[in-house]
Amino acid sequence: MDWGRAKSVLIIAFLLLNLVLGYQLWSNIREGLRTSTDVSDLRPETQALMKEKQIKLGTSIPSETPELRDLTYRVKAKLGKAERHVLKVPVDSKVVFVQKELQASLGGIIPELDQYTFGADRDSEFVFYRMADGNPMFDVKLELFYSNQKIIAYKQDLITLLPPPKSAPQSVLPATKVVTSLIENQLPYGAVIKDIKLGYHGQIFNSDTQVSAPTWRVLLEDGGQYYMNAISGEVVTE
Repeated sequence: MDWGRAKSVLIIAFLLLNLVLGYQLWSNIREGLRTSTDVSDLRPETQALMKEKQIKLGTSIPSETPELRDLTYRVKAKLGKAERHVLKVPVDSKVVFVQKELQASLGGIIPELDQYTFGADRDSEFVFYRMADGNPMFDVKLELFYSNQKIIAYKQDLITLLPPPKSAPQSVLPATKVVTSLIENQLPYGAVIKDIKLGYHGQIFNSDTQVSAPTWRVLLEDGGQYYMNAISGEVVTE
């Protein structure tokens, strides 16, 4: 056997393997930078104010800035008016966390279930949000009520999305600007930011037709929440 040649082949193979692993590592790092940032990406003055007000960041800061525009939709059924539908046969609550099992168990019972995505687990209920263009509509919900690890009933907002307005989509504000503004002007002493999510939110009017704007929602650990218009930067109330 030509050991010199075999040694050369092994060295080349190891070099190629290192190149592949190095590329994968670089790709993972780049993807991580693309999808989220952290406190160190905020301005030094903002970081100093966080320390002064003892505000903590318990989640990553999204870095996506897609182009979005207002949604217009027609309400078919609203939670406040909707009847609570009791399931004839309770369903194991664990199906909520596996989309395929959820569809198999409740897809034939709950209308348009595949249009909703899991949002939160509250006391005795799971909250889902209607999706539009890949983002949750915070005002359009599906609530699954559970007891003894069984889903026993549901309430649901049902809507029909209407054709989009003629206005062109606009790039949303970076989440770092949203967090900075809230820290400097809104968040109380000792606040802990639990979640930062891009979606849609709007003032609800007494009408079947509603408008929902691109919105950043910031949730606090104590249950507090803030909505900021992702285009204008205006903090909006519920």
